Amino acid sequence: MLEGLEKMNRILLAAAAASLLVGGFSLRSSDLNVSAQSTMPSPRVSATPTPTPAPPKLASETPTPNPIAAITDPNEVIKVETELVNLNVRVLDRNGRPINSLQQREFKILEDGVPQQIEFFEKAEVPTNYGIVIDNSGSMRQLLEKVVEAGKVLINTNKPADESMIIRFVGRDKIEIEQPFTTSKTDLIDALDNLYIEGGQTAIIDAVYLAVENIDEYEKNKKDGAPKRRALILVSDGEDRNSYYNEKQLFELLRESEVQIYVIGFVDELSKEGGFISKSPRDKAKSFLERLATESGGKAYFPANAAVLPDLAREISNELRTQYSIGYIPSNDKKDGTFRNIKVQIDDGPNKEKRIAVTRAGRIAEGAPATTSIKK
Repeated sequence: MLEGLEKMNRILLAAAAASLLVGGFSLRSSDLNVSAQSTMPSPRVSATPTPTPAPPKLASETPTPNPIAAITDPNEVIKVETELVNLNVRVLDRNGRPINSLQQREFKILEDGVPQQIEFFEKAEVPTNYGIVIDNSGSMRQLLEKVVEAGKVLINTNKPADESMIIRFVGRDKIEIEQPFTTSKTDLIDALDNLYIEGGQTAIIDAVYLAVENIDEYEKNKKDGAPKRRALILVSDGEDRNSYYNEKQLFELLRESEVQIYVIGFVDELSKEGGFISKSPRDKAKSFLERLATESGGKAYFPANAAVLPDLAREISNELRTQYSIGYIPSNDKKDGTFRNIKVQIDDGPNKEKRIAVTRAGRIAEGAPATTSIKK
């Protein structure tokens, strides 16, 4: 009798194992109605991996609509598009005063040391799309009123065709478009009046990165076709504490963009103490802000106090509108996604007066971009 029961148990256990292999479902030993205990091991629970941080997004960002595919006309003439490189060039004398009376023949454009033929030259006032990006972290508490006042001065200098947007930022999760691009001075001033200080770890790199992307995307999706000068005015103490993107990624983006960055940096309150081989927080912030301005063809200001901000706003407005727009088609037409150095040379003036050209440091050629891994 016992031998028969044990034999039945073995048969039922073998059948259960076969069912598991074929059907993929679980079976409990109690379901077999036998006295033998299950010797199956308990399943292991795998540890949940730590999620990778997601890149920040602008709070009021809206998805770009998908373009509608055009119907191909078999008789349509195929046009070969060329890559026109646009430069916004400021020309200064030794004292930093703008020179606005130059002619095309006085300019030379070099790309990687090779002279380029100028295809487009204009010194007339060009409409501008610009963003005002304002640090709203605790370090700006004593300055925000004057910053808002200066922002209003800048907005009130806008011409009818100029468009502006307002962005406030604190940490990587608090980068918000307070007012999207508009020509309405009333809406822009209302957005400035709604700014407020908030605690958090400052994410300057993320704020600039997303603002530049937004400006470029807005220009790309416009329907009227008339290109505008693009700029960004950044107000901050320059110390980054919590960005997702790093400096390398930001400067790679700037090389692909035509956005000029004007910086107002309040770095004096940062520590001057550095290590043996590391810069102090103040020197590091100032160096970063200066590089932002230099590589994008903009300008950096480091005011000693907030009282001068309205005057700086007027100066920036004047800088934006006293520039030369120059375009060229590169002689190197390889679409390899490489970086090309750009240099603008200008003939000396009367009595060998030195003229200094200020523009972006270079560009990324069209084609497959270099892959960049985002590291934290």
